[in-house]
Amino acid sequence: AVQLAESGGGSVQSGGSLRLSCAASGFTSRLYSLGWFRQAPGKEREGIGAINSDDATTYADSVKGRFTISRDKLKTTMYLQMNSLQPEDTAMYYCAAAGVSYSPLQLGRKFFPYWGQGTQVTVSS
Repeated sequence: AVQLAESGGGSVQSGGSLRLSCAASGFTSRLYSLGWFRQAPGKEREGIGAINSDDATTYADSVKGRFTISRDKLKTTMYLQMNSLQPEDTAMYYCAAAGVSYSPLQLGRKFFPYWGQGTQVTVSS
């Protein structure tokens, strides 16, 4: 089964940067999609970005220009580089996966059957 493990969360001041990692394993196909979601207390879980097997990416408007999704050379780890962080970015961040290379990429949680445990990001003003 697909397993995902996020890391890299922590506390940072407004305007700072943080890099999250998602270690992925268990894929049986070369076609898949990986996504980043976040959820703040009392808020709906929000899709913030995704990447497919062709390395196409998509981002939510709220993070465009500030967040960047990438993968390592072996494509076993996905990263979320977060710059110009704001207090409203405070949330639990989740890595998600699907055994389909979506084209176009989807940001809805219903499209991703596999999830990591989450890593907390806190941005102070």
